[in-house]
Amino acid sequence: MTQRVDTLLIFGASGDLTARLLLPGLGQLLTAQPERRLQLIGAGGVSWTDEQWREVVRTSFGDCDAEGPAVEAVLASTRYVEADVTDHDQLEKLLGMATGTPAIYFALPPAVAAAVVTTLQTVDFPSDLILALEKPFGMDVPSAEKLNAELAKLVPENQVHRVDHFLGRSTVFNILGLRFANRIFEPVWNSDHIASIDIVYDEQLGLEGRAGYYDKAGALVDMIQSHLLQVMAVLAMEPPSTLGADDLRDAKEIVLRATNIRGGDPLASSRRARYTAGTIDGRQLPSYVDEKGVDPARETETLAEVTLEIATWRWSGVPITLRSGKALGERRREIVITFKPARHIPTGLIGVSSPTVLRLFVAPDAMSLEIDINGPGDPYELERASLDATFGDGQLLAYREVLAGILDGDPSLSVRGDSAVEGWRILAPVIEAWRADRVPLDDYPAGSSGPESWTPIG
Repeated sequence: MTQRVDTLLIFGASGDLTARLLLPGLGQLLTAQPERRLQLIGAGGVSWTDEQWREVVRTSFGDCDAEGPAVEAVLASTRYVEADVTDHDQLEKLLGMATGTPAIYFALPPAVAAAVVTTLQTVDFPSDLILALEKPFGMDVPSAEKLNAELAKLVPENQVHRVDHFLGRSTVFNILGLRFANRIFEPVWNSDHIASIDIVYDEQLGLEGRAGYYDKAGALVDMIQSHLLQVMAVLAMEPPSTLGADDLRDAKEIVLRATNIRGGDPLASSRRARYTAGTIDGRQLPSYVDEKGVDPARETETLAEVTLEIATWRWSGVPITLRSGKALGERRREIVITFKPARHIPTGLIGVSSPTVLRLFVAPDAMSLEIDINGPGDPYELERASLDATFGDGQLLAYREVLAGILDGDPSLSVRGDSAVEGWRILAPVIEAWRADRVPLDDYPAGSSGPESWTPIG
């Protein structure tokens, strides 16, 4: 049974994540649910007054055109506290300000969030407290397991929301509907019919001032270890009985436990690269190593590609490639399912038969089914056609859905503790090989499609 949250405490309220993502998502949610009443308390290291904080909230709400009685109620009552949330007395004071069922959103660096979790163990708090943490969840298997153990000392697992905003995207729901509500797809959603799967999230943006975090993480940890693995799990899981939290997260976990680096060989099944100076849409980008705050000695990759395999009857033998990178010439956010070639082409049909390809696009959400048909000219000549559809306007912010789950006490769209550990377990051989410099770090000019030596995917 879910428990609706009465007070949302944002730790790290003065940071970029709060103003840019959390508050617009909250504004959209409150607009859609005008009857909801919520106490909002911000805590941060900056010396703001309540009115300065209120202006931050008002500006973020304005960015998403938030309006209505729930929005006005939050703006009128929200408070801000300058606090060190790792300090026992200050943390206890903050929790004492909350009414009803409270939720803490950790909009904090991972090390600070872990310190707060430790301090919380010495503080009195309501038994129905909900905790929401941003990725990364640890930095390897042991640290993820340790963080899970510390959280378990505080509250039950279903009161912990490990936030992956990709799971709040409508794309995830679109995958579920497409797969399970259409008999034309579900019977062929397996290795008998599918040759390969590629999940690609390429950005045109460069570092954009995020060196403090990104230079320690890189594309592999920032995108693949968390977001793309979760999307893969939804794409590959067995049909759950319901979309309830337990069934949905059980189905994803079963897939992740069966996932490994293809062939067990990180040298053959992973690639990494880093952008050099170049131009994107007329905008000049410096080399990554020349970006402010970057330590070139870390050899941080800005483009990562990993090929996996899932040891189940459904996916045996199907290569699944996850790729993400920055400063690329084309913004590409898609899932590409390539089907096996037709078993037999009757003699007399002209042209080369190409495999059927299903593309699911992310933001804006759409799909394209690429097939061979007889064209309008020679009736014996095959031509390529695309059947296209959109999934809606895609205007719902991912953090709106994430916050809805937190405030309603529904962890369906969050990452369960065991799945967070599996993400590190799956990629551990790649991380080890890259740190040992056994996989070359290639270069690519900003604005290109990647290193010239790389074979394109999808």
